[in-house]
Amino acid sequence: MKKTIALLMVLLLASFSGCVEGPEESAMKENEAGDATMTHLRIGYQPSTHQIAEMVAMEKGWWKEDLAEFGITKVSDSEFPSGPPEMVAMMGGHLDIAYVGAAPPITAIAQGLDAKIVAAVQTQGSDLVLKPEINYTTPSDLSGLTIATFPPGSIQDTVFRKFLMDNGVSFETDGKKVSLLESFFNALKKIFGGKSDDRSDYVVIKEMGPGDAMAAITAGAVDGVFLPHPGPAVIEMEGNGRSVVGSGEMWQDHACCCLLVSGELIREHPEMVKQIIRTHINATEYLKGNQNESAEVFANKTGYDLDKVKYSFETWDGAWISDPRLEINSTLEFAKVQYDLGNIDTMLTKEDLFDTRFYNEVTGE
Repeated sequence: MKKTIALLMVLLLASFSGCVEGPEESAMKENEAGDATMTHLRIGYQPSTHQIAEMVAMEKGWWKEDLAEFGITKVSDSEFPSGPPEMVAMMGGHLDIAYVGAAPPITAIAQGLDAKIVAAVQTQGSDLVLKPEINYTTPSDLSGLTIATFPPGSIQDTVFRKFLMDNGVSFETDGKKVSLLESFFNALKKIFGGKSDDRSDYVVIKEMGPGDAMAAITAGAVDGVFLPHPGPAVIEMEGNGRSVVGSGEMWQDHACCCLLVSGELIREHPEMVKQIIRTHINATEYLKGNQNESAEVFANKTGYDLDKVKYSFETWDGAWISDPRLEINSTLEFAKVQYDLGNIDTMLTKEDLFDTRFYNEVTGE
């Protein structure tokens, strides 16, 4: 599995680099113009209600205004469908900070990404949604179904696989080939009454981005999806499915999104990192106190229907936060799951993944 993920990241990096070579090349010239001055901050984010703090700060002009004293004259943000391709962009040097799930940095850092989590963004907030006609009582009811979720190494893939493992439900990634020897043993198992590897015995997990997954359940191409909000709310309001399990029920208080900062930024511009955290905290508190306005910011930014965004706010089990210490324990558990799944070679530690010094200094804690 880890070799496959590494290869995919290399291929995605080559593809992504080709797509953004022009604008990112000029940004790098700005950052390496012969002095230590950095003028362009590049932010990665995803079109999820989990990451509205980034959008609020951008809409209000706070990023540029708050960072002007450090020489920042330009702030740009780039949208990614999920965390793994966002980490590919960061590994390629195309992002300075990233709003991303806490799981994708684990794989990326294990593969050499120089970055640390400096603040929390949000917890829980994803739902398992099944087609309306499918009955669900227990996790074993998922056997034989095809469920779409984000790519391996993402929060959603990690939480969903752990949920299945915790409940003794077998799963396979779509596209896995069964060898002749496996087929022979499957036949023997059927003859002698043992559990076979027939598709009805396991869940098929399909890797998709949010838009593709929502289209797939609408078209009946998959039986369900496990997605971050607002996807589940949109599917429900359009009558194409119903939420049956929230991610907080799968894994209580699990970390979801975090604020990841490049090692170069931490080492060369530590005061700027502190201000980035201050701006993030201010945006988080603002969105919590002004949810209607924040819903409009999100709808305008992403194109989602405003009523569906508001319904998402009402029905999700997530919470917007900023204290990175609240995400340490479950992020380390994510690392163990990634290790158990074979996605990484060694267990990563708190020191590998987090740098809480800046948050502590900013908040005086």
